[in-house]
Amino acid sequence: MQPATRDALVARLARYDRLVEVGVGNRPDVASALAERSTVTATDVHDRPVPSGVRFVRDDVTSPDPSVYRDADAIYALNLPPELHRPVGELARRYGADFLFTTLGGDPASIPADAETLPGETLFRARDTPLP
Repeated sequence: MQPATRDALVARLARYDRLVEVGVGNRPDVASALAERSTVTATDVHDRPVPSGVRFVRDDVTSPDPSVYRDADAIYALNLPPELHRPVGELARRYGADFLFTTLGGDPASIPADAETLPGETLFRARDTPLP
């Protein structure tokens, strides 16, 4: 990820006190930078190393552990495939958290969302309307 893109994502997400990153994979740089300003939990379906200051929980958003998301102000995901937009959006709505995400390549958001152009990336924020 380009530094300008990472910095823009961090600046936008750091507005939240408690964040959960879904699907951290092998790219914890945003979570790491956010941990300097916010409480960050990173999740993935596989065990992943995360930097100091980031809590890791192995979890699957299609069968989530509610305790991971219950206190989140925002749930975010980077490069989220379209088939996970709805499950993560529903999870965020269930716990009253904002849902922000980027997509893979040129994929559009598959749920109602507002787009925000950042350097090198589009950040989507799920709308507060019921998901179809």
